[in-house]
Amino acid sequence: MWTTEKAPSLAEMEAMAHEVFERLPKTFRALCEGLIIRVDDFPTDEVLDEMQAESEFDLLGLFHGIGLPQQSHGDVARLPNLVWLYRRPILDYWAEHDETLGHIVRHVLIHEIGHHFGLSDADMEAIEADAG
Repeated sequence: MWTTEKAPSLAEMEAMAHEVFERLPKTFRALCEGLIIRVDDFPTDEVLDEMQAESEFDLLGLFHGIGLPQQSHGDVARLPNLVWLYRRPILDYWAEHDETLGHIVRHVLIHEIGHHFGLSDADMEAIEADAG
């Protein structure tokens, strides 16, 4: 049975992240207009340095952009906000924990989107519980 199973590719994990996003509460998703979700194997060296990560496996995801609390209607045009999910660290975490891959992807996605909103950990836990 397990002889044909394999880890999801970058494209498959990105599709999974978009499916997870579509199952988040509608009010939450509506506030994410223009947010882009991307998957890469690892963070860049620049990101690792900026986040002071000890290993390329330390970051499961990252919000990059200007969070809603810091945005202004008078802002000049800027790049869209991005949420990065890092496939290899997520797969490594999955291998070491008793959680489904979908649950981990949902958790990381909500946590990183939470940075977009400036939410507390308690707020993000409530959204995750509501997402089921």
